[in-house]
Amino acid sequence: MNREGIVDVKGLNHWFGSGEAKKQALFDVNLTLKRGSFTVLMGPSGSGKTTVLTLIGCLRAVQDGSVRLLGQELNGAAEAELVALRRRLGFIFQAHNLHESLTAAQNVMMGVQVHGGVADRVAEQAATHALGLVGLADRTTYLPANLSGGQKQRVAVARALVASPALVLADEPTAALDKDSAAEVVDLLKRMGEARGTTTMLVTHDNRILDRADRILTLEDGRIVGIEERG
Repeated sequence: MNREGIVDVKGLNHWFGSGEAKKQALFDVNLTLKRGSFTVLMGPSGSGKTTVLTLIGCLRAVQDGSVRLLGQELNGAAEAELVALRRRLGFIFQAHNLHESLTAAQNVMMGVQVHGGVADRVAEQAATHALGLVGLADRTTYLPANLSGGQKQRVAVARALVASPALVLADEPTAALDKDSAAEVVDLLKRMGEARGTTTMLVTHDNRILDRADRILTLEDGRIVGIEERG
């Protein structure tokens, strides 16, 4: 796989609805994510940021154009292929999506167990190590209800990265956090990603975190209108 081959999007268009209610959401989107890069996709609400992220992440079917993920074309791919690719990705969302009945370690273990064939002892060791890396070594047995917003999102970062995915997709992970917690979460995500060679795309409208990006893509009304290289 070459350095340009983590994600390559060409001529991507997307529509929602049907008949008279059909509306185009993306227009000729082109982008590339280089291995190990930290890219921020920003733009106002309704600009299509999450749609791009879900198409790259195999969470939505590609209708028109090309999306190559880890060397595989997603347009026309079988569901089994999409499922296999999703398992090679890490996801972080605005709502941390932690299971309230599970401890921090058990939530992170799910990031390992999704791959199947991993012994519970191995998954637990990996989860404990990942939580230590995000500064939560003393919170492994805590339930989400006993963690702060920033701590919950750090658990989500650990869960996304515990299995060393090739690509992490983060959708507004700092929207519900204060300035310090937001910076802390993004710094952790970037540092852990760099240590593991992970490629990251972070969708946001949070201007507070832009200085962490290697590259900033700006999306407006379904079109990429700006590309700023910072790395």
